Amino acid sequence: MNKPRLIKGDANPELADKIAQYLDLEFTSCTFKQFADGEYTFQINESVRGKDVYIIQSTHPPVDNYFKLFLMIDTAKRASAGRIVAVIPYFGYARQDRKDKPRVPITAKLMANLITRAGADRVLTIDLHAPQIQGFFDIPVDNLLVDRIFKNKLDEYGWLKKKSGLVVVSPDIGGAKLCEPFIKVLGLPFVEEGIGPDGKKRIESSLAITYKVRYDADLTKVVDIIGRVRGKKAILRDDIIDTGGSLTNSAEMLHSKGVDEIVAFCTHPILAGPAVKRISESSLKKLFVTDTIPINKEKRDILKDKLEIVSVAPLLGEAIKTIHQKSSISVLFSQKE
Repeated sequence: MNKPRLIKGDANPELADKIAQYLDLEFTSCTFKQFADGEYTFQINESVRGKDVYIIQSTHPPVDNYFKLFLMIDTAKRASAGRIVAVIPYFGYARQDRKDKPRVPITAKLMANLITRAGADRVLTIDLHAPQIQGFFDIPVDNLLVDRIFKNKLDEYGWLKKKSGLVVVSPDIGGAKLCEPFIKVLGLPFVEEGIGPDGKKRIESSLAITYKVRYDADLTKVVDIIGRVRGKKAILRDDIIDTGGSLTNSAEMLHSKGVDEIVAFCTHPILAGPAVKRISESSLKKLFVTDTIPINKEKRDILKDKLEIVSVAPLLGEAIKTIHQKSSISVLFSQKE
């Protein structure tokens, strides 16, 4: 079987390099240019006729990077590539997945349409903000989860030695669905019966939820924590950390409820605006993120040891290998080791 052809976008070259290294492949030679008037042009310098082409391009920030993705897909299509897989570690605009107010776009659907229309045959992504976005596409979409990668980090730090003392916390009600498979991967009981201080039976869960009120797109206020957290170690789990308000406010509320050790696992580190300052001054002991979005040196220097970046290159590399070999990719979705 012919080797897959990798094309590297410029949104996250470090991750693309790690994927190529994992697969022991070289990138296909390409040229990206921008003219004085701002227009982009793209050329593939080698023949890809009949070949499987994997275009690696994250989409943060979204506007330019999405447009470059469309150009690369269209170029591969017009170069008679056999199959084109768009590898999008971070799928931008995923939070605009519905009409939550009058006269607004469903931009996630628009991006799905444009990716398909440009000529992609398949999409490979990680931790979609809304899993139902897969249904926006008329082509196969593989939405990989990073739960097992994060579990390995908890193992490494010894947090899983006493599972009864752990609680997984969603920073909002909508994120509770993301926490359910994470709880399963960690081997925690989602619901169990216990005996309360009064001697009566009570139902306890390994899931707690932050109840918050949203005043604006980037402004929220935490009201309370739903669930038992006092005296436990808390694991905040979210897919995106943007301005960091929800995450750090949840951490402060947990601290006020008697939680001393709080760590957070967030897949996509946008870290916009005041996020870095908020995290550095928060009660969070550690923030684990992946490299789906690159974090510049200035932000890493501010957060220092409070930040740890975990690479998704092996996960994406295995997915590319499996897709290319036309094998079942379901093993990568399994909740078991």
